[in-house]
Amino acid sequence: MKLLLLGATGLVGREVLQLALAEPAVSAVVAPGRRAPAPHPKLQAPLIDWDALPEQADWWRADAVICALGTTMRVAGSQAAFRRVDLDYPLAAARLARRHGARAYALNSALGADPQSRIFYNRVKGELEQALQAQGYASLTLVRPGLIGGQREQFRAGERAATWALRLAGPLLPLRWRINPARNIARALLDAALRAEPGVRIIESDRLA
Repeated sequence: MKLLLLGATGLVGREVLQLALAEPAVSAVVAPGRRAPAPHPKLQAPLIDWDALPEQADWWRADAVICALGTTMRVAGSQAAFRRVDLDYPLAAARLARRHGARAYALNSALGADPQSRIFYNRVKGELEQALQAQGYASLTLVRPGLIGGQREQFRAGERAATWALRLAGPLLPLRWRINPARNIARALLDAALRAEPGVRIIESDRLA
């Protein structure tokens, strides 16, 4: 299998990349982005401008796509910028990969994703899920983690505080609200891409704890 990985330098994306490069069933990983991961014999990492994607690049030809691309409102700086990174870029890549023959797409979405949500973050995630279902993928998996556990490159004070609180209360909480380790999310995404089960599948946070 040739895998196209979006967001390979983020928390979940790094875990997906490690798993994919060690997976015998994956022959090659293409990880386009603004900066390249560490080199590997199975890895191709073209540097791109997300606002000007090379539509005819040969590396779009992949069997499956995993999307772990995303940002935060703090980093993005505005709702418009957040929407561009968390909706426009993944959707544009989905269209191009599908046009070049990809049949499976696995998305790292979010708990509470809903296109009708009053919460902007959840609404954008839900809008992306909805738009992806119209792209014609034979297999579409929507992974919906809650708070993601792992070591980020960027410090997030609010997320750090929430993580400590959830760790303390973890045994008392329903599985749905417990911390989801980045490795578990990555494993679910990669398994979905490898299996490419027909139709739309949703993996909720209680299966990622």
